[in-house]
This record gives sequence, structure tokens and C-alpha cells, in this order.
Amino acid sequence: MADALRILQEEEPATEITLASQPSPDLAGGLMRGKLDVAFLRRETQAPGVTFKFMIKEPLVAMVPAGHRLGSKKEISLQQLAAETYITPTRFAPVLKSVIDGYMARFGITLKPEYESDNLTSTMSLVASTGGVTLVPIYARHVLAPSVVLRPLKGEPPTIDLVMGYNRSNTSPLLKRFLARADELVAAVARRTSSDL
Repeated sequence: MADALRILQEEEPATEITLASQPSPDLAGGLMRGKLDVAFLRRETQAPGVTFKFMIKEPLVAMVPAGHRLGSKKEISLQQLAAETYITPTRFAPVLKSVIDGYMARFGITLKPEYESDNLTSTMSLVASTGGVTLVPIYARHVLAPSVVLRPLKGEPPTIDLVMGYNRSNTSPLLKRFLARADELVAAVARRTSSDL
């Protein structure tokens, strides 16, 4: 976000920028209706008129309560994860849910959700309060509550794409200039994410 804001300020310093944090389906809807100029989200399948530009693949990591026995592990196996109380993303994160379910199915593992979470804040709260576990994109590291910890998965982790979306019919000159610098933004995001790993 910092790099996107920097580019927007360089292109048009007097621009009023409004930031909103919403689930990807809501962001895609805002783009389709012309309520948003640009959004960083997951690639939604039902978003006619919206163009997506790939930004980066984010690895998923396990989130466990601080003090949980799995929190002391350097890495967590899928079998260890499957033996725990599982918290699943809800309809607010269909792409994340699909990635997790598909990844587990490749290894013959079915996670049985006992709780559903609407967003990252409620996910952290549920993990801490129920002693459950879940999988989240690595960006969660930047907003992590002290009551939970992140641990990598053993082996090649599942990944989820972060994309930039915009409505093809949007004629905003600032959006056009911002999109012209999209490759610069992608490079900046790649540098930041590689430092997270």
C-alpha cells in the first residue's frame, strides 16, 4: 500500500485518497459499479468488466495461538494441522478457502472446520480464544496480534495471488497514469514480500 500511495502522490499530489479495507468480493463489486478506481484483492471469478493485474504470489502460513504446542515448532506438517480445531474462511474469502481446500485435497487431507471467520481480525480472535488453527497469507505478519503466531508449513506451501483490479471502462486520467507505473509497483511489492519470507 505504501508504494501505491507514493506513486499516486507523485502523479497528482493534490489527489484526495480514500482507503477502504473490505473482503475481495466486495472490492470487486465496487470496481464493477464504478465506486472504486483501483483495488488490491484476490482474483474474483464473477467480476465482469474488471481487469486484474497480477502482483505477487503470497505463501500461506499456519496461524496458531501463542503458547500452543505447535507454536514452538519451526514448521508445521499438514497432518499436525489436520489434528487441530480448524477455523475456515467464510464466503468473505472464497478464493482463500478454495486455495486451502485444493491444497489439502492434493495430499488427501480434509480439514473439518469448527468455526468460520469473516476477516483477519476475527480470525486472530478465534484462533486465540478457541485454541484453533488456520492458514492465512503471509501479509498477516504485518498486523499480527500478540495472542497468535505464524509458522511455515513443511514442504512447498500453498500460495494465493494478490492482484490489482480496475474497471476497464474507467476513464480517469490519474488511473491511467497509475496503471502506466504498475510494473514499478509490482517490483516494489516483490521486494517487500521477499523480505517477509
